[in-house]
Amino acid sequence: MTAREYHDRTTHSPASVRTSGHTLEWDIKPFPFKVYTDLPAIPLPRELDPLGIDTLAALAAPASAAASLGLSQLAAVLYYAAGVTKKKTYPGGGEVLFRAAASTGALYQTEVYVAVGEVAGLEPGLYHFCPGDFALRGLRKRDVRAALAAAAADESLARRPATIVLTAIYWRNTWKYQARAYRHLFWDSGTMLANVLAIGDGLGLAPRVLTGFVDVEINGLLGLDPAREVALELVALGPEAAAAPAGGSLDSIDHATLPLSSSEVDYPLVREMHAASSLATTAAVAAWREGAWRDTTPPPRANLIALPPPRERAGRGLGETIQRRGSTREFGHAPLTAEELSTTLWAASRSIDADAPGGLVDLYLIVNAIEDVPSGAYFYRPDAHALETLATGEFRNRSAYLCLEQPLGGDAAAVIYWLARLDALTRAFGERGYRLANLEAGLAGGRAYLSAYAQGFGASGLTFYDGHVVEFFSPHAAGKHAIFVTALGRSGVGGRANIQSTLIASRRPSA
Repeated sequence: MTAREYHDRTTHSPASVRTSGHTLEWDIKPFPFKVYTDLPAIPLPRELDPLGIDTLAALAAPASAAASLGLSQLAAVLYYAAGVTKKKTYPGGGEVLFRAAASTGALYQTEVYVAVGEVAGLEPGLYHFCPGDFALRGLRKRDVRAALAAAAADESLARRPATIVLTAIYWRNTWKYQARAYRHLFWDSGTMLANVLAIGDGLGLAPRVLTGFVDVEINGLLGLDPAREVALELVALGPEAAAAPAGGSLDSIDHATLPLSSSEVDYPLVREMHAASSLATTAAVAAWREGAWRDTTPPPRANLIALPPPRERAGRGLGETIQRRGSTREFGHAPLTAEELSTTLWAASRSIDADAPGGLVDLYLIVNAIEDVPSGAYFYRPDAHALETLATGEFRNRSAYLCLEQPLGGDAAAVIYWLARLDALTRAFGERGYRLANLEAGLAGGRAYLSAYAQGFGASGLTFYDGHVVEFFSPHAAGKHAIFVTALGRSGVGGRANIQSTLIASRRPSA
């Protein structure tokens, strides 16, 4: 299985969508929380830092480095990244729990684990975070940072106070999206990473993302069944100190969990793609990190439209932005300002501290209603912070069609289409390059969410007709592949009712 083969076999087209025949079996819809039935809960503090730091300031630069990492800080990271932030009740007793980060289909297949070494108020060990009861459960009662560092071929992990590990449970997403779900694993974990990185920077925890590791070793460390759940990314947090002791070999673990549903459907294509993009040894991890990437973006045309400088402050704190987040279900046709679009594109394309380079995914746009920017198709150039004009004209209907014929794609003020050169990426990074492309697009989409809600307008991730997106933006996009789509605009509906926050704001001033 190659990344191109998987991508081509899971593309959407009008014919594939209309002949799918897939229906949702509601009686086996997966339970949205992973519950360890034999492990006691360790409640996390609910009086949290409200993260009053301005959202755009948090995205722009990290705060002063924290001297240590405590349980209250870790709890804030977990809550604002993956916690249940609010709930909505409906007549008749129905209830929907909203999470801090968006997830395709609100299926929340991304799970969170924490390897703890030096966290004040928490014993060293390996923990699983459950958003449902906002608690940790100990999977291993010993410091596992040395084993984590060895599997990731990165000694610094043994010196960091804690490392978050994001995983994905296949069935939670394949229940609705079938084999195409493998893409979603990285879109959704990327969206969550956008929160983790903003929070970590806002708290001065110097977050660093690692995408290269020996898959079987990390999965074994967490006690995962790799046919059902796999590790995706690691995020190191906190200041470096003395390295964790070696600790010797680790026993296998297999703690009992609550079944997700009465039965599950297997999609071998997902497992095959993950196996093909896995790394088997630490030597392979080290060699993979040496992957050479060369930007093959064509030179800019003369007709660039300079964007105004991005806003430095949004006037809304990071905590409040995350609390207000929610995918927009209906856009009005009111325009966004050029400054609002400029700020969102700047936020989406920010570099991060990671073991793999950025700039692997390109941003194309259809502009429908941006003040001082003619309607049309564009290519965003982060180096010049400008739009390269590909075509001018009214493309609302075309954009709706490209977004799987969803009205959101046409009603939005602007739609961002992320495209990547998959063949070049897999030459540079092997089949794992496919993970990088989808992850970078998901992370950029997550930052677009943060920027939009900080500035007071909406955003929504959309699916798309793969080949038609590339065709629309060609010849400029020739040789590329559609990866992800995010629509931006002002909401066309009123505010939500009966939504209750689960956050208890700390009475202490934010750091």
